[in-house]
Amino acid sequence: MYPLIRFVKEMIKFRAAPRLSVTGTHVSTHMCWPWDLDPWIELNNGRTLTLYDLGRIPMAARTGLVGILRKKNWGFTVAGNSVRYRRRIRAFQRFTMISRVIAWDARFIYMEQSMWRGDDCCNHMLLRSAVTGPKGIVSPAEVLAEIGGDPESPPLPGWVEAWIEADAQRPWPPVLPEDVQGILPD
Repeated sequence: MYPLIRFVKEMIKFRAAPRLSVTGTHVSTHMCWPWDLDPWIELNNGRTLTLYDLGRIPMAARTGLVGILRKKNWGFTVAGNSVRYRRRIRAFQRFTMISRVIAWDARFIYMEQSMWRGDDCCNHMLLRSAVTGPKGIVSPAEVLAEIGGDPESPPLPGWVEAWIEADAQRPWPPVLPEDVQGILPD
């Protein structure tokens, strides 16, 4: 189940926070609850992705993006991500989430988010997102113009460029293994 109560709490908590620049850093603190756990009594990897919304959406609100999305009837979607898990987060442990926009290109906005316990990074995500409208993807330059930010992106770090290149080599749609071809329901 989506953590709606926690999401509302985060939006209320940061509604009066100072505005962030598009590349500003949003910091929030969270707790790992029993319903976030996997069978090994640690934060479930899928739940980690859901909890990242609790940092990303308030960050977008603080930059002015959420207001623009509502005004223009645009959407905000995840178009890909890569997560590196390194440390466990267990039940009732508090963690700090760091969320920020890294850069953008002609179609996508690239963000990084991480969860920390003290000085230990527990996991780190690179995320590609898109703003969508009735005609498809809205260019980040148009989005930045609406927000009042500089449409010129900071340079993409080399590791982000490498991820973009590697992801572009993946076949889409994926090729079905021979042993399941013809058995998928319509």
